Amino acid sequence: MLMKLKCRVAYACSRYSTSAVESIPWASSPSSCVIQDKDLLRKSLYPSGTGLHVLDLLDQCSLEPDRTLYHLLLKKCTRLRKPKLGKIVHAHIVNSSFRHDLVMLNTVLNMYAKCGCLDDARNLFEQMPLKDIVTWTTMITAYSQHDRPFDALFLFPPMLALGILPNQFTLSSLFKASAALPNTTHIHFMGNQLHSYCFKFGFHSNVYVGSSLLDMYARCGCMDEARLVFDALDTKNEVSWNALIAGHARKGQADHALSLFWKMLREDFQPTHFTFSSIFGACASTGSLEQGKWVHAHAIKSGGEIVAFMGNTLLHMYAKSGSIQDARKIFDRLVKRDVVSWNSMITAYAQHGLGKEAVQWFQEMLKIGVVPNDITFLCLLTACSRAGLLDQGQYYFNLMRNYNIEPQISHYVTIVDLLGRAGRLDEAKRFISEMPIKPTAAVWGALLGACRMHKNMELGTYAAECVFELDPHDSGPLVLLSNIYASAGRWSDAAKVRKMMKESRVKKEPACSWVEIENTVHVFVANDVAHPQIEEIHKKWEEISLKIKEIGYVPDTSHVLFYMDQQEREVKLQYHSEKLALAFALLNSPPGSSIRIKKNIRVCGDCHSAIKFVSQLERREIIVRDTNRFHHFYNGSCSCGDYW
Repeated sequence: MLMKLKCRVAYACSRYSTSAVESIPWASSPSSCVIQDKDLLRKSLYPSGTGLHVLDLLDQCSLEPDRTLYHLLLKKCTRLRKPKLGKIVHAHIVNSSFRHDLVMLNTVLNMYAKCGCLDDARNLFEQMPLKDIVTWTTMITAYSQHDRPFDALFLFPPMLALGILPNQFTLSSLFKASAALPNTTHIHFMGNQLHSYCFKFGFHSNVYVGSSLLDMYARCGCMDEARLVFDALDTKNEVSWNALIAGHARKGQADHALSLFWKMLREDFQPTHFTFSSIFGACASTGSLEQGKWVHAHAIKSGGEIVAFMGNTLLHMYAKSGSIQDARKIFDRLVKRDVVSWNSMITAYAQHGLGKEAVQWFQEMLKIGVVPNDITFLCLLTACSRAGLLDQGQYYFNLMRNYNIEPQISHYVTIVDLLGRAGRLDEAKRFISEMPIKPTAAVWGALLGACRMHKNMELGTYAAECVFELDPHDSGPLVLLSNIYASAGRWSDAAKVRKMMKESRVKKEPACSWVEIENTVHVFVANDVAHPQIEEIHKKWEEISLKIKEIGYVPDTSHVLFYMDQQEREVKLQYHSEKLALAFALLNSPPGSSIRIKKNIRVCGDCHSAIKFVSQLERREIIVRDTNRFHHFYNGSCSCGDYW
């Protein structure tokens, strides 16, 4: 870009490109010259200068002060994120005839805001003798975009008190700030207040304001309100569609997110990388592999490269759906791999119990120069824990400090879990007592889980008491303690724990399993009678149960937490949700195909044993995802090595 300015002296022209000067016709003044865009931020030629050569020319009266020149200088400082040079321009403006020019000062304010210099922006804001809607909106937007939501919201009342009415940009930034508040109650309260202003000022159907409003409702989980705002918009754009889809995806409502996605396509809106990222996240939460593949195919047909953030969620979707091979293929095809990409792949290996592969991946990551962060080490320690790699886990825990990473509570949880799974319960307890930070319920919960695995009732009781004291509303520790007592045949103690749960109004999360057949998700609960094929399912499992008993399966009745005779306990075991899901999948999937089952809590020991025998009997791969990990069953064995 070229800008023609009048010069006081001809020698100023020689400071710039001669060819550029010669290409511009001479103006009426014999001393006209041309300044190229690349020279706008050229440094001063002498130490005594202002810091910018163009400003030196102004001080030397070689150039006349011009509003356009200042705007171009500030615009370039903003675009290149050079606030130090912007401050030099600001200082020059303060000593010029434009020091009280509102438009000029708004441009300076915008430069500070876009460069993240919020303190400088606020100082200028307070010093400005006049402020208009642009001034207030710039300051509100600056706070909103830099994670200071309270500062943004606190500016709104004084703005209204001065009689300045908001525009669509002001309200959009205020909704963004509201969505970033620390808890749902604050978000909902402030959102309702601002929503009423939208009606008052006539912005309730504006697509830009409406998109921000529905995003705010979606972020606090108020999807009914978000849908009402969406439906009320006069026109919709990709942003409003994305906000609603992302809201459902965050809540794990994959069916709603996918339904909106297909509707978006039918109405001729083009999905963006953000759309695909949200949909892949939704499919990952439910493990909907087939639907995820459909969306992936559409993304390929849409053209464009697999950018990092979309590629990372796609990788995560395949990994969470049980297809580690496809996850690896996506990683290899990423245009640019960042630390999140590497972390996602290490997490995938960890979830599938492939600890050695996760360690090898980490070594490869270091070899090519990618610097690990705290998440990397958390993924790596989790992989070591789930694979029983005790020595490697302890080594990498100590390695964190070499990268100036201080272990957080989540890292300590994985070490307790690692020691506990290895049976070193006393060492795990000692590790907790020597922690430099106060143990949380999660730390004691990891020890309690290990006590359940190794049937250590005394230490398990102590760990459960610690968890219950720190988090009395969590049903997990009490259920685990009840399991420990029941497994040891101490029914009266198990009953006492159940009574305590009832008195404390602590409820156990109901177990459910689901399986995807022909793009439809079928959900089952224990003793389910609601499914249309339930009679066939029960009959199928009874047939399978008899066959696997013939090849060695023995029901483990210690997992039935009620006092009853042996036969009743065996019957109770047969209708766990994962067994019903497995029987349904065997009835409705092609022979020899892989079966993928998801469960919302940890798979029980008896079901784990039964599924191993079914994989041997049916000669099929059965993949079960529970809250802890993936279990790949094939030919009578599991990838976890019975260590989960």
